[in-house]
Amino acid sequence: MARINAISTALPALDFEQDYRRWALTRLLGTREARLYARMAQRSGIEHRWSVLSEEDAKLNEGRGLYGGPDAPGTARRMQIYEKEAPELALKAVEGLPDLGDVTHLVVASCTGFVAPGIDQIVARRLGLSASIERVLIGFMGCYAAVTALRTARHIVRSEPGARVLVITVELSTLHHQDTVDLEPLLAGAQFGDGAAAAIVTAGGEGLALGEGISAALGDSEDLITWDISDHGFVMRLSGEVPGRIASALADPTVRARITGGEPAESIDGWAVHAGGRSILDGVQHGLNLAPGALDDSREILRSCGNMSSSTLMFVLERMMHSKPERGVAIAFGPGLAMEGLHFGWTEAA
Repeated sequence: MARINAISTALPALDFEQDYRRWALTRLLGTREARLYARMAQRSGIEHRWSVLSEEDAKLNEGRGLYGGPDAPGTARRMQIYEKEAPELALKAVEGLPDLGDVTHLVVASCTGFVAPGIDQIVARRLGLSASIERVLIGFMGCYAAVTALRTARHIVRSEPGARVLVITVELSTLHHQDTVDLEPLLAGAQFGDGAAAAIVTAGGEGLALGEGISAALGDSEDLITWDISDHGFVMRLSGEVPGRIASALADPTVRARITGGEPAESIDGWAVHAGGRSILDGVQHGLNLAPGALDDSREILRSCGNMSSSTLMFVLERMMHSKPERGVAIAFGPGLAMEGLHFGWTEAA
């Protein structure tokens, strides 16, 4: 049985949430949308978001730098920052693991940048891992990529019981904030921050045992979440229809049965839900008819970190390592619109 033995997370140094709010409001100054943005930002449930950018690079209050103005850098410059900063943040997460051990496989998920040699090779070299280590790089899947990474680790361990898999997620979403006067992209940008996580998955020891996977694609929803490459970074579109569509999908008895394993939702004592935004968490809570505090761990990560794309779910699971739920479900949503998830539960050492 594959299990997560340890999880470690890492954040960059710059907390830019309040600066971003002020900057976004300057883009909407004097419009009806400015009042709407201020109200929604206040209700977002987010108090902190973190960025690998320096204050000089961000220059939020001056409307220049990476986020806009006449000198806004192109995608090439943003990828140069990604190439430098993504491995650093990933390694910071790995450093927090209690025991790296003799790693046999490396699975890396990252959706906010491209570089070749890839982040997997850079990290493996910096960690001094064997040149013959087997590597998997999962890219551009969006917020549910952590589920794919953990399921990949599970498959590896189930086929090779002696495997020791290092799983890493690292996302630098703040490289892609856009200078715009349109409300929808400013609100989408108001969700995202940077973060990284690392986990060890093996067949032994105590930890969160990884069970069967869950996948579901929602019909006629492919335009609700998109992630396009432009000349000035990657452009996110996050439709306001997403929370409602998620709630409707989860209310379907067939979908709900796949998520809960056919048992009542209240039999699940650990809900690790991707903190994509307050309205998304509300939609999940409503769609599955969960108890009021069921998503407290996800809401706390949203409050303290915002949406870190694929890394977000790993931050929630790190909290689950302490609460040790007997039966848990992890789910995340992303482009498609699609849901990916898996069952898990605390297991003592054999």
